[in-house]
Amino acid sequence: QVQLAESGGGLVQPGGSLRLACTASGFTSAHFATAWFRQTPGKEREEISCIDSSGSMTRYLDSVKGRFTISRDNAKNKNTVDLQMNSLKPEDTAVYYCAARLYCSADAPTRYWGQGTQVTVSS
Repeated sequence: QVQLAESGGGLVQPGGSLRLACTASGFTSAHFATAWFRQTPGKEREEISCIDSSGSMTRYLDSVKGRFTISRDNAKNKNTVDLQMNSLKPEDTAVYYCAARLYCSADAPTRYWGQGTQVTVSS
């Protein structure tokens, strides 16, 4: 069964950190680019970061640049992509989703979606 599963969400205080993981099963994540999206009620889902299949190219939404880091180590684990989130702000509160895409671009076809994990930044 093909599946993407996010983990690592939760409640954190402003200025804190969380590390999200996106784990694939039923297919090899390293064959795809992986993107992280987030969505808040009433807003469209927005892509915040993407990493290509090899891990050599990354891109970030301006609002998370310098605070979030996407990574993958295909030599260690071909099926996991991480998102390290530092200096979290209340406006980072959202449901975070990962997706397997053909490449990193706004028009890239998305093959698989995860079910989402809630991140809440609040004191």
